[in-house]
Amino acid sequence: MDLSSINHSYSGTLSYIFNNFKGERNFSEVVTEAKQAGYTEPEPRDDLSVTDVARKVIILARESGLKFELSDIPVQSLVPEQLRASTSAEEFMQQLPQFDQGWAKKRQVAEDSGEVLRYVGVVDAVNRKGKVELGSYEKDHPFAQPSGSDNIISFTTLRYKEQPLIVRGPGAGAQVTAGGIFSDILRLASYLGAPS
Repeated sequence: MDLSSINHSYSGTLSYIFNNFKGERNFSEVVTEAKQAGYTEPEPRDDLSVTDVARKVIILARESGLKFELSDIPVQSLVPEQLRASTSAEEFMQQLPQFDQGWAKKRQVAEDSGEVLRYVGVVDAVNRKGKVELGSYEKDHPFAQPSGSDNIISFTTLRYKEQPLIVRGPGAGAQVTAGGIFSDILRLASYLGAPS
């Protein structure tokens, strides 16, 4: 197989959160900001559970010829265990600040090593595995470069082994979502036989 791996930060919401979780900012503050900007789902746990990222790993794996199911992908949820049963998004957001200190420690460990935190999905075609996890990346790594809600995806192949092929662009927000929906509508219309 020509493909070795696909690594991606393919959630505009998580990109926004980790691109802005720096300095002295609290994790809960950045999540609140992302929610107010319309980057998160109305229920932020939907994004922080990272199931969406796991689904994207499955899609990329299947498009690469691998047979993955959701149960095959280890997922490191960003929702604290104690908050998974919160009754509402408001209750979750009110309780999230109590976990800011733990997030600050993770960020500090990364910063002490000259790195930044990023949430990434991985398709390892060689070992036929996938995973979704929080990782630390050196500041000159391509995954450390995006800003705002940019998505980034890296393809390592036989041709792009020493320098993986990188694709980067906007990943969240009203315009990106509207463009994606419009594209889907056009594709569906074409499939159903609408004149072009």
